Amino acid sequence: MAARKYEVVFISTPGFGNLVPVVEFAQRLIDHDRRFSATVLIITMPQRPLVSTYVQSRAASPAANTVRFLHIREVEDLPSPDHFRSSIGFVCSLIEKHRLHVKHAITDLMATESHSDSPVRRVAGLFVDMFCTSMIDVAKELNIACYLFFASPATFLSFMLHLPVLDIQLTTDLAKLETQLVIPAFVNPVPPTVLPPPALTRDGYASILQNARRYAETKGIIVNTYLELEPYALDSVSTSQLPPVYPVGPILDLAGPAQWHPDRTHHENIMRWLDDQPPSSVVFLCFGSMGSLSGSQVREIAFGLERAGLRFLWALRDKPKAQFHLPSEYANLEEVLPDGFLERTAGIGLVCGLVPQVTILAHKAIGGFVSHCGWNSILESLWHGVPIATWPIYAEQQMNAFEMVKELGLAVEISLDYKEGSDLVLAEEVERGIKRLMDGENEVREKVKEMSKKSKMAVMENGSSYRSLGALIEELVFN
Repeated sequence: MAARKYEVVFISTPGFGNLVPVVEFAQRLIDHDRRFSATVLIITMPQRPLVSTYVQSRAASPAANTVRFLHIREVEDLPSPDHFRSSIGFVCSLIEKHRLHVKHAITDLMATESHSDSPVRRVAGLFVDMFCTSMIDVAKELNIACYLFFASPATFLSFMLHLPVLDIQLTTDLAKLETQLVIPAFVNPVPPTVLPPPALTRDGYASILQNARRYAETKGIIVNTYLELEPYALDSVSTSQLPPVYPVGPILDLAGPAQWHPDRTHHENIMRWLDDQPPSSVVFLCFGSMGSLSGSQVREIAFGLERAGLRFLWALRDKPKAQFHLPSEYANLEEVLPDGFLERTAGIGLVCGLVPQVTILAHKAIGGFVSHCGWNSILESLWHGVPIATWPIYAEQQMNAFEMVKELGLAVEISLDYKEGSDLVLAEEVERGIKRLMDGENEVREKVKEMSKKSKMAVMENGSSYRSLGALIEELVFN
């Protein structure tokens, strides 16, 4: 009798920061147990060239047992971004519109597997991410077990799980809230200023709440974290009356975009510059694939860097040209930076555009990371033992920054609740934060080094995340 084989299907929000951990987790699962194969369904979103480049690169992998990609046919009556105040509302509507096409794609996949000459294979699970819960209906219609892959921390998962309860209790919008919130996974009361900005708009809040209400309908929740990093938060969500929680992180793309960077020469020049710097001497400033700052804020950072007098590598990008577009490269850096800044800092600093972040964090010259606190970035910095100074901008980053500084003591604060357009971090605050970050005797630095060791141990054989992944596989095989 032929050996049983299992197919797992994944679908994620069509953003770079959402898709990469989904693909990496799919790869880890099939590497862990060769009975599994994985297909990632791709929904195309306009103005996301980075996603397309990434998928093309991964799809071209010569490895035999690698993740497959299947592009979902585009829907004709797509929603207009102009009808939404938040990107979350638009994205959730976009995903929901593809529900029928996703069902057809999985049905075709099941039919193909059942008629192939390979060993008997069944679809063991459909994995959806935090904003793809409309696809739970597809899993139900096809009688497939559905799991939630949650690419953010356990603290944010707790916020999402608690939101339906909050919604009943609240007498005002979150944007007007003046009292601190008690969220089960946080030791400290949570200030309303660190709540996710999308939750403070009407359509953003409605979309987040709609997704959060459906998490309990899944058979399990897989979280990109690990027990040693978030023990309190994981204990909190695991003891609630919810599906089983599987912490399997850190899920990382350690090769990063160095493999498919659109400008290889640019990348190689940066790495050569870093090779010439002393160990742990460079502060790296990067605000993610979607992060950009106003001209006035850019100038304050520049003045702060000059005042600090430390070596720096600054990934600086221009504001998006339109709503829901990504930041672009500056045609002329001198137009946004203070007069003479590039000349005055030529000996100690380098200003660049889009960079392969994880490759840079791995370099011995990097001693600190001024970050937007996206969860992928936090996990990368902890893996490589690089301490963070927090500067959140969008998504759940303010809440991540609060956790890193106030809950875990694993980061230095520049800002916890920055809101682009209404806040301005002054040069002296930038200087102070960077100097604290780069202090070789900083307690945070030692804690990050210890957490770096724990993050690697978690995914090794018999580590906490390794065991958790094994438990998930048992569930997939025997459900």
